[in-house]
Amino acid sequence: MLKYLYITAFAGIFTIFTSIANAQDFDKGLAFAKNGDFAAAIKEWRPLAEQGHADAQSNLGVMYAKGDGVLKDAAEAVRWFRLAAEQGHAGAQSNLGTMYANGEGVLKDAATAHMWYNIVSANGVENAGKLRDELETKMTPEQIANAVQRARTCMSSNYAQCN
Repeated sequence: MLKYLYITAFAGIFTIFTSIANAQDFDKGLAFAKNGDFAAAIKEWRPLAEQGHADAQSNLGVMYAKGDGVLKDAAEAVRWFRLAAEQGHAGAQSNLGTMYANGEGVLKDAATAHMWYNIVSANGVENAGKLRDELETKMTPEQIANAVQRARTCMSSNYAQCN
């Protein structure tokens, strides 16, 4: 039993130091990106993104969407946005909605875009409600009802059932 406690204590300390290192790496990437050194930012963010860091995932999505430091790749942007969105990252959720609304990296799908904008709006991002409302002018009542139900399912499942 004592051995277990030491391992648990070590794991907790390791987690704290890893979190601090991850925050420092993320901040380094942010500084690189602000200075226009996107290649260096990617070197900092990719390992974090692969470990599940939602901010790093979302930022990689933006870089792939714009072609900053990488070849522009809308499908890869969607992949990173989805990973972050499914962790509740509002920026990634909004960007994912835009990708579906415009058919970038995915088939154009107003209902899925509406779903993501509705989720982001419910999470307090005011502009997302405006984007959702604009989409509604191009949707049938059935499509809107479907999108609203999908948003509810997605949110109630803590983003596990968003497709």
